[in-house]
Amino acid sequence: MDASQDQFAIRVRDLVVGFGRQTVLDQLSLDVRRGEILGLVGASGGGKSVLMRTIIGLIPRRSGTIEVMGQPTGGHGRGAATIWGILFQQGALFSSLTVRQNVQFPLRENLVLSQELMDEIAIAKLEMVGLRAQDADKYPSELSGGMTKRVALARALALDPPILFLDEPTSGLDPIAAGDFDALIKTLQKTLGLTVFMVTHDLASLTTVCDRVAALADGKIVAIGPMRELLQSEHPWVRAYFHGKRSQMLQHEMR
Repeated sequence: MDASQDQFAIRVRDLVVGFGRQTVLDQLSLDVRRGEILGLVGASGGGKSVLMRTIIGLIPRRSGTIEVMGQPTGGHGRGAATIWGILFQQGALFSSLTVRQNVQFPLRENLVLSQELMDEIAIAKLEMVGLRAQDADKYPSELSGGMTKRVALARALALDPPILFLDEPTSGLDPIAAGDFDALIKTLQKTLGLTVFMVTHDLASLTTVCDRVAALADGKIVAIGPMRELLQSEHPWVRAYFHGKRSQMLQHEMR
């Protein structure tokens, strides 16, 4: 493995993705370093989730290359599930399955394990994200928004992946629950040595959790670096995003 492969968990080069006549991502390039939490921001409908879903193979690309852990990938194949875990927006739990069964779903799909071992793993993952063993037999309809996110996170971690994708992880949570979830992500990242790719518009998450922030505008990454560098960016969209009235109010409140 060469130095670049060792340094980066994800490398995207000249990525083009579109739907019909619309081009969403236009010659986009991005590097995600191993062991960092990278936050991705962009306008609503600007392609943030499209980029994430293209990397994991849910959306086809027109051109460009994607490497994950040093290997070219289109994101397809059963083996890919062991490389990354995914927390989709709103959790995306299976409503007909219990919490335990939701967490065990990746195990059943990718491994051959005894029921006893799967039960042990499920409980361990639930406790890892701050839930109790008693929560394992609840159904998604019985969970609060914060608990739903934590169950979805436990499921994403079921196969001990080195990379974690988070799509708007704090959306729908009140400020206290969002802060607790951010702290959990940071703790898990440090404890497990995870690389985290976080799509978010939450300024508090960007400021307190992310090592670097990438700004997506006009189909490209127009700025990337620590939060303090993005605050100094001269790009019009980045300035409007981080220096608008709402952003300034939030930054003032966080001081």
